[in-house]
Amino acid sequence: MGIVEAETGNMTDFYSHDTADWRKSGRFIERLGDSIAIQLKENPEVERIGIGVPGLTSRDRTTLLEITAIPEINGTKIVPILEERLKGKKIYIDNDANAAALGEYYFGEQGVPEDYIFVTLGTGVGGAAIIDKKVFKGGGGNAMEPGHVPSKHEKVLERNIGKVELLDLATKMRSEFGGSTRLPNDGTIFTTGLVAAASDGDKLALAIFNEVGEMLGDGIVSMIRILDITTVLIGGGLSASFDYIMPAVNHRLNFWLTDYYLKTLDVKRATLGNDAGLLGAASLCF
Repeated sequence: MGIVEAETGNMTDFYSHDTADWRKSGRFIERLGDSIAIQLKENPEVERIGIGVPGLTSRDRTTLLEITAIPEINGTKIVPILEERLKGKKIYIDNDANAAALGEYYFGEQGVPEDYIFVTLGTGVGGAAIIDKKVFKGGGGNAMEPGHVPSKHEKVLERNIGKVELLDLATKMRSEFGGSTRLPNDGTIFTTGLVAAASDGDKLALAIFNEVGEMLGDGIVSMIRILDITTVLIGGGLSASFDYIMPAVNHRLNFWLTDYYLKTLDVKRATLGNDAGLLGAASLCF
């Protein structure tokens, strides 16, 4: 939570709270409203409030439908509740990946067109499409869930290349590898060590990222073919591996896509980093 200056993206009054405490109270939305009210008392000039939520919302962006990590708030009409509580303030909500994607247009360090695909790599695989500077909602309001498209091994994509799955893959490949590598063989591979090893040219680390890149690349091909959008931004906590997954991603893109797509193809790393959540939420207010 924080205050974002719309013109510059400058952030102040950054604040975070352990959501477990709010869940234990049995009044999650009320506690959230309390925290926002405190911020507003200290910053009365704020007119609009954007909230990125980790899950699915109604098409009219007023109601929480499926928040996997906090299921007790499913079905809550959060916008009317908070607007009643915070008189005179406008509330905007959207999926957090959608919000982060939109934030790249308004606050990103690099210019992006009005149409682009956003993929976030972290605990899972999220995504969004921005079309004409607006979040593409799809029919029911929750389009662009690339982490849940079919992938290898009869699994969806994020069950192959999410953070836990990436480390499981690394552990498996390490146990089968007979060459020289700096990666430990005791089940203690971490993402930072994996990236560090790849940066030193470790053959096994690069092979692990190559496997991840191939699966991600196939997923991106599907998105490009369906949406006819050729600018792709990759963000999220695992984007530190960007340089090591991109050779395989590019190989799959070049294998599947025709010149029509390749001539304008632009795949690059998102720029907001750890600020994507707050700046993305703020961008919903535009």
